[in-house]
Amino acid sequence: MKRNQHSMTSGPLFSGIITYTVPIILTSLLQLLFNAADLVIVGRYCGSISVAAVSVTGSITHLIINLFIGLSVGAGVSVAHGLGGNRPEEVHRTVHTALPIALISGAILTVIGVVFAEDFLIMMKTPEDVLPLSTVYMRIYFGGIVFSMVYNFCAAILRAAGDTKSPLVFLIISGIANVVLNVIFVTVFQMNVAGVALATTVSFGISAVLTVRALMKRTDICKLYLRKLRFYKEPLLKILRIGVPAGIQGCLFSISNVIIQSSINSFNSEMLMSGNGAAANIEGFIYATMNAFHQSAVNYTGQNLGAHRYDRIRKSLGVCLIYTSVIGLALSTLTFTFGRQLLGIYIVDSQEAIEYGLVRFSFICLPYFLCGIMDVFTGALRGLGASLTPMLISVLGVCGIRLGWIFTIFQIPQYHTPKCLYLSYPISWTITLLAQGIAFSVIYRKKSGHSILKQNIK
Repeated sequence: MKRNQHSMTSGPLFSGIITYTVPIILTSLLQLLFNAADLVIVGRYCGSISVAAVSVTGSITHLIINLFIGLSVGAGVSVAHGLGGNRPEEVHRTVHTALPIALISGAILTVIGVVFAEDFLIMMKTPEDVLPLSTVYMRIYFGGIVFSMVYNFCAAILRAAGDTKSPLVFLIISGIANVVLNVIFVTVFQMNVAGVALATTVSFGISAVLTVRALMKRTDICKLYLRKLRFYKEPLLKILRIGVPAGIQGCLFSISNVIIQSSINSFNSEMLMSGNGAAANIEGFIYATMNAFHQSAVNYTGQNLGAHRYDRIRKSLGVCLIYTSVIGLALSTLTFTFGRQLLGIYIVDSQEAIEYGLVRFSFICLPYFLCGIMDVFTGALRGLGASLTPMLISVLGVCGIRLGWIFTIFQIPQYHTPKCLYLSYPISWTITLLAQGIAFSVIYRKKSGHSILKQNIK
């Protein structure tokens, strides 16, 4: 087996899945750590207003890019199916279709983000004293978003091929560059949030170059040849079929988060925005750890579906659910216990902002493992090729409940509080994970039964 490549269709599952997933966890955590460095540096050298300016862009940024990130999920699943089914031509065409999609996606995002940054932030009711800094940050960030798209698509292909270590190494290199440039641009050149955004853009470029180079140096059927880049019809349609629903789901999640962020902004409290943003950033470390098992569920299910190993699909899902539940609950408890100290890393000039962050922890952080379970079921469904089903369930179960909550219960004067707003999260997770679990059971039985029937006919 090729170095850094991991077998998903054979071998023990408990040790195999954790070995495969740990580099994904480290990659995600390092990515968040480097992103957190943005907030820490501007918080310590520029103040809470700058922290709020960077934080407020998160929801709208995710909303804009999530549709195209979903396409990278489609590329990864398509590669996993081809590898599991030993269909080299399908894999070759998918790899060489994915990169052009990434480039076009990045170009579209750049235009949208640069041109409409201020309009989006105004729609989110961003306070006037925060708006100018947020606009500058967002425009520079989107100026280099094409590099982020290339990295995400190439990393999805590498992981589908069993290589989770290379994206980790590349992120370490680009992340270190990001932190160093953050310090230089903010402390030496006094660029404030513009320096943080520029450092992020440069780090995107480094990671993109490294992942493309890694695919070009491979010696298997995932090897990338730049001269062969084009849109192959069948892989393109499959990527769109799986990726567009995944992207729409991510967008709709982000829409609900944008509306929630707008609701936070409506309290017109910079301290609330700062505390909420810092707490959300810390919670991101827990989410990234749990979401790594979502990615493992996608690729384990995808490869074993291609290989018709339905027994391993069911067992790998169970292992991913156990890992994400135990690890998620442990991390949530530790974060809640040491919440004041963690928030103090981000916020050094406002005890009030820290108190607001602790309120968010009590409602969202502690039950966060429910979100992890929900995402693992979603990943397994996508690995089965059923991307539309989890999208519809999530739209109704997560977005529908949160938006319904905001426009009904949250509008009642005595319930118009941050606590009531945060309560919508665990309620929506619980209902949605139950629905996703039922959907997986139904689709799994249908696909495994169909496979057995085909084998009997042969």
